Amino acid sequence: MPRLFPRVHRTSRPAWLSPSVARTEILSGLVVALALIPEAISFSIIAGVDPSIGLFASFTMAVVIAIAGGRPAMISAATGAIALVVAPLAREHGLGYLIATVILGGLIQVALGALGVAKLMRFVPRSVMVGFVNALAILIFMAQVPELTGVPWIVYPLVATGLALMVFFPRVTKAIPAPLVSIAALTAITIGAALAVPTVGDRGALPSALPVPGLPDVPYTLDTLVLIAPYALAFALVGLMESLMTAKLVDDLTDTRSSKTRESIGQGIANIVTGFFGGMGGCAMIGQTMINVKNGARTRMSTFCAGAFLMVLCIVFGPWVSQIPMAALVAVMILVSVGTFDWHSIAPATLKRMPAGEITVMVVTVAVVVTTHNLAIGVVLGSLTALVIFARRVAHLAEVSAVVDPDGGQAIYAVTGQLFFASSNDLVGQFDYAGDPDHVVIDLSDAHIWDASSVAALDAVQAKYAARGKTVQIIGLNEPSAKMHATLSGELTGSH
Repeated sequence: MPRLFPRVHRTSRPAWLSPSVARTEILSGLVVALALIPEAISFSIIAGVDPSIGLFASFTMAVVIAIAGGRPAMISAATGAIALVVAPLAREHGLGYLIATVILGGLIQVALGALGVAKLMRFVPRSVMVGFVNALAILIFMAQVPELTGVPWIVYPLVATGLALMVFFPRVTKAIPAPLVSIAALTAITIGAALAVPTVGDRGALPSALPVPGLPDVPYTLDTLVLIAPYALAFALVGLMESLMTAKLVDDLTDTRSSKTRESIGQGIANIVTGFFGGMGGCAMIGQTMINVKNGARTRMSTFCAGAFLMVLCIVFGPWVSQIPMAALVAVMILVSVGTFDWHSIAPATLKRMPAGEITVMVVTVAVVVTTHNLAIGVVLGSLTALVIFARRVAHLAEVSAVVDPDGGQAIYAVTGQLFFASSNDLVGQFDYAGDPDHVVIDLSDAHIWDASSVAALDAVQAKYAARGKTVQIIGLNEPSAKMHATLSGELTGSH
């Protein structure tokens, strides 16, 4: 007998309520917050705004995306890619227009997310993903190079000490994240020994109060909308591309799935909130996300803590945080860079087995990203390269072979493979128009028609036979191919 009422299942408590999980999430969030401070200040400088604008953005982005996002444990904050997009606008028109752009960009992201733009991620090949990972590892490392040039010699031993602590401390205990131990130890050393080395405070003043919500100071006119719309669209696309690629990377690292649609909409909501709180906007931060995941964080709690700790560290503990040596954070990011790079992908044994096309796609992705410092451009060009290579490869899979007719009264051709714009171009030249008998059969049982180019090619074959007074019969079409052929045949040229 069917149940009148469904069985009520007792919901399990959230994983982050477990003391051991909560400790990992909180400590990891603290490490990420410390790593966010100098980067947010740097990106503010790139965008041409006060350091507090980048720090406010990192705070609101992390807190909101922890609730609205689709990928737990991923960190969103102010990023270099976003800073580069909005820098010209901020430089030429001021902060008010930048804030308006952030809000409009967030609205566009919400709309794109609702329209299902996240589904386009399925078209990103694995070789592009590998190139993306390797490129971001290189960019993370390159970002540390300026911190190691023109500095006192003592910085180098400090960085080496930080790396050694992070490599060997986990062998003692994993209860406390090694990066946190490294940052605390190097800070104690530099303060205790009164070492004159670059510190977080040298990057800029930390804010002393929480951000206050408000509207952007711009004229609310059509001219303003026309001015900011191109920047907002670029902002939205770059932010979504980096966020969705990072989410996919975290999925692979943690063997879990996430909602890319929710992440897209969540990024938009986070940017809208960030704009109203006077932040410069942002997207997923790959380096800080890697720190978080490598430290064992898996829930939204770590992301929320990263944002919350960021403001607490700036407002309450600003004087102490300002004394953290940059060498400590450089060591953390170098180790993240080494751990992020897919070393297996460049191993001689792997390269020997990998098809040349796959290697080309990976190299193109890495080269473009490293050259432009824009992960979104690299992913798009890498995917286009993969598409071209795939099309060239599949184009050679369509073949036409003559089948002997026992009676000799007709010519039979068997077409095999995938017929689309690249493979159908050579189709017309593979028939003996002059030598064939009056009746020709083209068997497409082992073929599939994908586009109008293929239908046009078949029409051309029929026209050439018709010009010689011969008839053509096409047989064997599967249902999708037959439907497309019936719809388009004879409709692709001006003459009927």
